[in-house]
Amino acid sequence: MAGCVITNECALAVSADRVWKVACSGEALKKACAGFIDAVDTEGDGGPGSVTTLTLSAAAAADAGGRLRRTRVLARDHAARVLRNEVLEGSKVSDQLKSQVTEVKLEVAGEGACVAKFRLEYERLDGGALAPEDQAALEGGYLGMLKAVETYLVANPAEYA
Repeated sequence: MAGCVITNECALAVSADRVWKVACSGEALKKACAGFIDAVDTEGDGGPGSVTTLTLSAAAAADAGGRLRRTRVLARDHAARVLRNEVLEGSKVSDQLKSQVTEVKLEVAGEGACVAKFRLEYERLDGGALAPEDQAALEGGYLGMLKAVETYLVANPAEYA
């Protein structure tokens, strides 16, 4: 996919295994992101080709640009803890985009800690880059969800251990 790329990383004070377990389970994600995600529906086994629909809370929808977010799994590598998804609908700037693909890789960063490496590839309809504030909004939504998972797991140390 030609276009633009946004990268970032986020240190998390929980193990990569625990974050991965939440990322791979719709019910766990809904529980960890209560108040942000109201429902998770997955068509398929969660592997490549599966389509996940997140129903966002009213408050989250206002910031995200819509209530529903649909993604298709392109790759899920449990050993490397890499998840790559194509956004099908629901992005705040989707009306400006031809395509949008996200990738999160969780790397161990010591005992009980990890680093989430985030990559967002997108192609605009007009071929240009998104405005900096739109890029920040996209990035902030994904990183905010990771931080919500971290907050939940720190508060519930026995969950997904």
